[in-house]
Amino acid sequence: MNIDQQIQELIDDAPQDGSTPALVATIAPVLKFLASQLRHTQYYIVQTLDQNWAITALENRAQPGLEKNVIYAFCNLKDVSAGPYPMNDPQMMALPIPVTHILFQMLATEMIHSVIFFDAPSNTAAGTEIQREQLSELIESHLLQNQQRSEATLPPDIA
Repeated sequence: MNIDQQIQELIDDAPQDGSTPALVATIAPVLKFLASQLRHTQYYIVQTLDQNWAITALENRAQPGLEKNVIYAFCNLKDVSAGPYPMNDPQMMALPIPVTHILFQMLATEMIHSVIFFDAPSNTAAGTEIQREQLSELIESHLLQNQQRSEATLPPDIA
């Protein structure tokens, strides 16, 4: 599934509450931009049988006590076993998730600080980290630009 199809699926699967599909469509360019920075259109995410994603708490070596919660996203199933998760545990599995869905889920889950995407097969030592804060800032900037463009197109004599 390509990035545009993933975005359409996010819009189609959004709660039909009158605003969520439009919001997803509005932030779609940001999701597409970040997804285009990565090499793959889907990644394997380790999760429990009830589909809760495995979260890893990383501690800052320079500042003990400072932690962040990350999700590891692997480009192939083979690399999952090289990660920190006990894949011999029958309660754990890894499933392919579209990249835009991973980004959207990170945005929706406050306890996740970032996702580390492992793009190179057989290399789980170096990944591309996308931080939730970075995603939020890009979305805010995008929404502000859209708002300013909308205001600029209104006639000056509108009452």
